[in-house]
Amino acid sequence: MKRILLGVSIALIATACATTISPTGRTQHVGAVSQAQLDQMGAQAFADAKSKQKLSTDARKNAYVRCVVSSITQQLPPNWQANWDVAVFVDESPNAFALPGGKVGVNTGIFTVAKNQDQLAAVIAHEIGHVVSRHHDERITRQMGAQTGLNIVGSLLGARYGEGAASATGQLGGAALQTAFLLPGSRTQESEADVVGQRLMAQAGYDPRQAVNLWQNMIAASSSRPPQWLSTHPDPQSRIQELNARAGALIPVYEQARAAGRTPKCG
Repeated sequence: MKRILLGVSIALIATACATTISPTGRTQHVGAVSQAQLDQMGAQAFADAKSKQKLSTDARKNAYVRCVVSSITQQLPPNWQANWDVAVFVDESPNAFALPGGKVGVNTGIFTVAKNQDQLAAVIAHEIGHVVSRHHDERITRQMGAQTGLNIVGSLLGARYGEGAASATGQLGGAALQTAFLLPGSRTQESEADVVGQRLMAQAGYDPRQAVNLWQNMIAASSSRPPQWLSTHPDPQSRIQELNARAGALIPVYEQARAAGRTPKCG
């Protein structure tokens, strides 16, 4: 009964939000918050990160990252081409992120695995792919729907069996939803961001084959201890195979970009 009620609650909440199609043709439920709210949340998260983490003062690295971000965002639809803010954080972990509202953060540790501008473009294009694919909107909509549905179930059980049952539902159900409902969606989003990002980098004049080399470097760098992000990412070897397969089909896109004068010289 609990599973049925939870499923019905989530289904009702999902249908109340907007349905859209992702860049790869996947149906998405979005709209729990407005784009203006998403942009504000992105700006706040970015400001918090900059206030809590050390920012790099290396002018060369900052210019390098800004150059790559600029060349990629120029290939976005007009409504996504607003000025993107960039920050380089002094952090050894090889990571990067992009947020709604046009925010990109890159850790200095990324340069240990992104050996050239094409590989850095693969990282940044992937992260920007999350934004333009509305993954933040989709994830917030899912989380709000799951939590609301869980609260409904907890209230129903609490009315019948007491507050202890309601509390247990909140504690156990939240963990179950995170594992069975939210995390698989994250892996789907990661695969989708790979598709969108690899095409973006090719359109910007970066070699899409370098996305394969980047992930080979990532695996080599994390061989002793799998990083936390692997828990919500596709299997690395499968990911490399898919990136390699797509790279061949994207070579004409890359060559057309170069012929059109899109030849980035960032670093």
